[in-house]
Amino acid sequence: MEAVPFHDGNIHDLIESRCLDVRQDVNHSLQMHSSLVRRLSQETELEGHQGCVNSIAWNSRGSLLVSGSDDTRINIWSYSGRKLLHSIETGHCANIFCTKFVPETSDELVVSGAGDAEVRLFNLSQLSGRGPEDNAVPPSALYQCHTRRVKKLAVEVGNPNVVWSASEDGTLRQHDFREGTSCPPAGSAHQECRNVLLDLRSGAKKSLADPPKQTFALKSCDISSTRPHLLLVGGSDAFARLYDRRMLPPLTSCRKRTSPPPCVNYFCPMHLSDRGRTSLHLTHVTFSPDGEEVLLSYSGEHVYLMNVNHAGGSAVQYTSGDASKIMSFIPIVNGLELQQPASSVFRSRLPKRRKATAMHEKCSKLTQIAEKSLEEGNFYHGIEACNEVLDGYGRDIGPILRHDCLCTRAALLLKRNWKNDAHMAIRDCYNARKIDNSSFRAHYYMSEALSQLAKHKEAVEFGMAAQSLAPSNPEVAAQLESVKRKLAAAESERNGKPNDGAPRSEPRGGRVLSLSDILYRSEGNSEASQDGPRSEREDSDYDEELELDFETSISGDEEQDIEPNILHGSVNLRIHRRSDSSREVEGANGSCGSPSSSSQNERLPYQPAAVIDMKQRYVGHCNVGTDIKQASFLGQRGEYVASGSDDGRWFIWEKRTGRLIKMLQGDEAVVNCVQCHPSDCVVATSGIDSTIKLWTPSASVPSIVAGGAAGPETANISSVLSANQRRLSHNRETILRSEILEHFRMHEFTEGSLHPFECAQS
Repeated sequence: MEAVPFHDGNIHDLIESRCLDVRQDVNHSLQMHSSLVRRLSQETELEGHQGCVNSIAWNSRGSLLVSGSDDTRINIWSYSGRKLLHSIETGHCANIFCTKFVPETSDELVVSGAGDAEVRLFNLSQLSGRGPEDNAVPPSALYQCHTRRVKKLAVEVGNPNVVWSASEDGTLRQHDFREGTSCPPAGSAHQECRNVLLDLRSGAKKSLADPPKQTFALKSCDISSTRPHLLLVGGSDAFARLYDRRMLPPLTSCRKRTSPPPCVNYFCPMHLSDRGRTSLHLTHVTFSPDGEEVLLSYSGEHVYLMNVNHAGGSAVQYTSGDASKIMSFIPIVNGLELQQPASSVFRSRLPKRRKATAMHEKCSKLTQIAEKSLEEGNFYHGIEACNEVLDGYGRDIGPILRHDCLCTRAALLLKRNWKNDAHMAIRDCYNARKIDNSSFRAHYYMSEALSQLAKHKEAVEFGMAAQSLAPSNPEVAAQLESVKRKLAAAESERNGKPNDGAPRSEPRGGRVLSLSDILYRSEGNSEASQDGPRSEREDSDYDEELELDFETSISGDEEQDIEPNILHGSVNLRIHRRSDSSREVEGANGSCGSPSSSSQNERLPYQPAAVIDMKQRYVGHCNVGTDIKQASFLGQRGEYVASGSDDGRWFIWEKRTGRLIKMLQGDEAVVNCVQCHPSDCVVATSGIDSTIKLWTPSASVPSIVAGGAAGPETANISSVLSANQRRLSHNRETILRSEILEHFRMHEFTEGSLHPFECAQS
């Protein structure tokens, strides 16, 4: 795919146009131009922390970089000098997860949030004239009103007085420095901090159709730089939420648990909206530089791009049940035939004839490359060729070519069979059927995709339709017979074992659960077992909820006694019944019963809101091992997307097509943070290592996908990507068993109790 040109044009033409066109967006285009991105390599490594670096952030001018670490220090770095200016001993007693410069303060105020549930503000002017080691400075403000870890901070462009903090206690708080610089610790007798902007302690949803009622642990938040009244949050379920701060109720305390306020939009890929899996959650959410798009990074999943506005038709919305509709064999949708006339699909948006002919020839050639890749088994590059046609040129291609490319990509996705590839193939087959409802390939691949998802009944319907369209095709007949056998086997198993799948009820009082009982319980809603009815236990409100936090920390002299490539840390386990979640007491600050309007809500049927669907997916990395992994836009125009990964690399994709551009080794274990410089083609990354890496376009030769400080990476690209996808395909229990829990001593826990694990010697 290196021969395929990029969509940002020739850099020499842009430089020449800058002399004639003084518009600022020309410089924006130059910042992260493809010719520069292809030369990115590690320039320098900033040393100064003694633990994992969990947070990095630039100031608005890009002259300073602030970082927070497991060593509980905030470091301030000079961009021009590439050196440490100040190292602040913060006083936090747990890992720092987030740091920010406060805007419009001459870069004198920095704020931090940590695992000790505290938010601390520091004035750097007190360090004037001091060296990097002279770091004793008291906090200018100390907020202790959260009850669980503070995972993310947000600031508003142009506002020097307010910072927002998102915590796993389910609240997002607004700290105004003008109103007070301290608050009583959580649980104090007279605690009454009226700074809760969002109370989502009863806001988590298991699926789109289910009403919000679980505790929503906030993991990330962001404020739009172009429309600062828009607030984006993500956490312990599959749905990111967009709020308009002007429409939220006044700030409150959290003595009384309230119903979550209505949001402007939900964001979630359609295939993730009805999983009902409590382990699926977001680790990072962010706005694009222009505020028109959002990026979501999921734990155990991929990175997804969505449009913010749906009113103008730029975003695709769906409602509960739409996911099953596209899997159903219905030749007519909403009274309209799926097969549309060519004029309605191939709109009159073509450029001039000469350009249209050249574009059509290019797309036809790419489609042929994809078909050849399907035959040769080079599925990844075949999919990228199709992405270039479908996402790079969209509706500017004709319906016949678009249909063929959709079917080819569906076939490639099914052969590659990475996580959720079958769902992406279903989307392509559905769109191909909208172009041509008599398409044999669309029906055939739809049947195969549904079969992979264990939707055997629907797969048979599409298989029979494909057979009627191509009665002499032996592959169709074989596929149909195979699906029929699977359907018969599934029905026989259900009929022969009617009571399986629901654990026997036991008296709750005093029952002791072993850790193995909990962790080895199979997921009821895995991708391959959605065909049958859900068991009574899966629908029950009395399921146990498992919260398990794994924190790694390597600092000081401990590093010398630790074997390489093994993460050590602590695991906290919390078990509670879902029915008790509305009655649990979290102390004076977080106490209370069910929402005030719960009795009224129970009488009315829940009406799930519409959700904005994905418009692009970015694959190849792995996000499982840590809970703070970021996905970021690169450059002032945000034309590239980057994310860290559990394999110690970080990845760069072209935003428009999802094409993987670079894969760079950035850490010995895990890359968590990726932050682009505000104006230069420079990227800062950090992770489990105690250092920060700066990446600049300094490589002597441009390259795609592979590259690094020591030249092109020697690892086989396909094997690296496949290994990451295998890790993603494991469910949460499998990963915990095989990679974490074997390093810990097993304990027994009574329901509702909370005890830490003890690290075992490796």
